[in-house]
Amino acid sequence: MSHDYEKQILVAGVGNAWLQDDGFGSEVAQRLENRELPSGARVMDFGSGGLDLAYEIMRGYHALVLIDVSQQGGEPGTLYVLEPDPEDYARPIEDGEMISPHGMDPQTVLRFVNAVGGFHGKVVVVACEPGPLEDLSVGLSPEVEAVVERAIQVVLEQIAELQTDAAYRS
Repeated sequence: MSHDYEKQILVAGVGNAWLQDDGFGSEVAQRLENRELPSGARVMDFGSGGLDLAYEIMRGYHALVLIDVSQQGGEPGTLYVLEPDPEDYARPIEDGEMISPHGMDPQTVLRFVNAVGGFHGKVVVVACEPGPLEDLSVGLSPEVEAVVERAIQVVLEQIAELQTDAAYRS
């Protein structure tokens, strides 16, 4: 088994911990920080700091695993592994389009990174269907809390896969 080079993988938790289930990404990232991760993988909790995430991505990773909530219409606590189409975030940022560094969702972050320097790595999103988002309520709903450990396993599986060359063949 020959490794030409080690894949650098950024695992990024995103979301606002003040909005109940929106804190899912941060919770998973924080728990992953206490785990032994494969070499080459780095976990960071970005909360809702989209600009920090954008600058980190620009350091040049082979792959990005985003952990976030995503409303796909399933039961709260449903986990998804989504691979956004690069076309979705290749759309240029228009003149006059307001991008708030504080309210950047992952797609906007990727558009921003593309606009300033391009990100050609692979992007995988490990997402959880949130319960109804209550305003300013801290702590995950029971349905989402119940799948955090499973989500950690899913993220670790994605890291393992992203360390193989096969993951990057189109």
